[in-house]
Amino acid sequence: MNLGLRRVRTVLLPALLFLLAVLLAACGRDTSLFQEKAALLREEALADWVREELGRAPAGEAGHAVFLSVCDGTKRADVYTGTGETLDAAWEKAVETADKALRKSGMEPRWVKADLVYLSSVLPAAELGERVKGSRDVFYRYGAALDRGFETALLEAELNSAKIYEYDHGGVDLKALNRYLEQAGRKTLETLPEEYVMFQCAGWICGESKHVVRLSASGLNYGRRQPNRIDANYAKTLILESSAFLADQVKEDGAFVYGIYPRFDKEIQGYNILRHAGAVWALICRYRMAPDASLAAKIDQAVGYLLTQICYDGEGRAYLYEAKSDEVKLGGCGIAVVALTEYMDVFQNKAYQEVCEALGEGILSMLDLSKGTYYHVLNGDFSRKEEFRTVYYDGEATFALCRLYGLTGERKWLDAAERAVQHFIAADYSQYRDHWVSYSLNEMTKYLPERAEYYAFGLENAQRNLEAIASRETTGPTDLELLMAAFELYVRMTENGGQADGFDLAGLLQTISARVERQQDGWFYPEYAMYMENPQRILNTFMVRNDGFRVRIDDVQHNIGGFYLYYKNYETLVAYGLQGVA
Repeated sequence: MNLGLRRVRTVLLPALLFLLAVLLAACGRDTSLFQEKAALLREEALADWVREELGRAPAGEAGHAVFLSVCDGTKRADVYTGTGETLDAAWEKAVETADKALRKSGMEPRWVKADLVYLSSVLPAAELGERVKGSRDVFYRYGAALDRGFETALLEAELNSAKIYEYDHGGVDLKALNRYLEQAGRKTLETLPEEYVMFQCAGWICGESKHVVRLSASGLNYGRRQPNRIDANYAKTLILESSAFLADQVKEDGAFVYGIYPRFDKEIQGYNILRHAGAVWALICRYRMAPDASLAAKIDQAVGYLLTQICYDGEGRAYLYEAKSDEVKLGGCGIAVVALTEYMDVFQNKAYQEVCEALGEGILSMLDLSKGTYYHVLNGDFSRKEEFRTVYYDGEATFALCRLYGLTGERKWLDAAERAVQHFIAADYSQYRDHWVSYSLNEMTKYLPERAEYYAFGLENAQRNLEAIASRETTGPTDLELLMAAFELYVRMTENGGQADGFDLAGLLQTISARVERQQDGWFYPEYAMYMENPQRILNTFMVRNDGFRVRIDDVQHNIGGFYLYYKNYETLVAYGLQGVA
């Protein structure tokens, strides 16, 4: 009997396995995970209050329109559309279309995002062109249907992420549109339409945790989640995630991958050694928050590369050399000192004191002590090239001189920094809205806490610019650095018994809140990253939307810098009156 059963199994098992394979092929691949996430999204997106808000036919002649974006994290999201006379019909059509495609592709949906059209209007092509041309780059936040039935319709995220909106000349780029449609397996167009149906959506996303998050439906934060509270813990998460990205960009020789244009996953060519130094500084600040052996190794690699770019003149003075342009920049010398002094403070050693002092001598060689002014750029042979390039160099160099005093206690460094600051005051550098001026004044008052004029100027540098900073539409991370350095200075002044008559502390705190919120627009949440060429490469780091979603080492550095100060001072901010940031 056992032998007979064994023979039956030997004959039947392969046949059964073959039959099962045929049945699976006929039925398609498993889409249960997509169906689960779609069901979770439906509970939120088709809630009674949503139905009431949408009205009867928000997509015009198409009635209701639903978009489902599905992404596995490795490539740009696939987007499926459903339309119908009712919201339920449109939803079911979108789910059916998406499910059919996923059964063929076998994609594992890491993120599923639902967008429901809630307003639409017909716009002539010429008027669309004017609106796009009149918008800041990548800031036109409307989706577009190329027909009234939404047969060919693309979300705002698709249009901007695939560079289909043409901001220089206005309108839609037919070549870019057809390239995108072809890659998505959709029908291309011979010509552009004479009119479009422009629309906006209410959105929700379901991620790996299977938790549904509602997205903003209007304004500058259109299409992204809104954190309940941006407190110290949230800031810490932003810093840890973005610094992990930055550390991953360190190559074997210690240089960084300089930057990425993520729409088409293109690396930015060229290099800027000043920005390298700033990125090193950001990583060291992150290490201070949470020591990590693997991060320390990355920092050492990046510091090692920085040291290879330092050159010496015949008198032993050191300068940070920019190889691509064969020049020395004052600001680069300054940020190199800041990074190396931060390193020595965090790792409790004096490994780079000698090179820092030599860099300091290089900075002094570019400072006219009689006037307090700096010379900005030298040739590679140390001859003079350019007296002025950017006002930022002055603050960077002065910040470095203050750091050198903190390192050595030698008065010459502080005296030189004071001379520069006296020039800042006389020439009213507050007009430049310069975060490095804020950093340098904050640093100087650590060593000269009795100098009321330095507090006054540091606070004026913030107060004069509060309105412009608060109303800024772009993320502008250096603004938060300026504000937070000014806040530290304010706290130091009050703790030393000083008063700032007329200073708008409430305005400073409100503006800090505004900037913390605005900078979320520059964070690659999944709902933004999923429309890029290689989402997982740039997920959970900072970008610059108005430059093609650029992710560059200095973009990440400045965001880390501002949020690091926000994280470090959060409890004090709350004690001084900061309201909840949501």
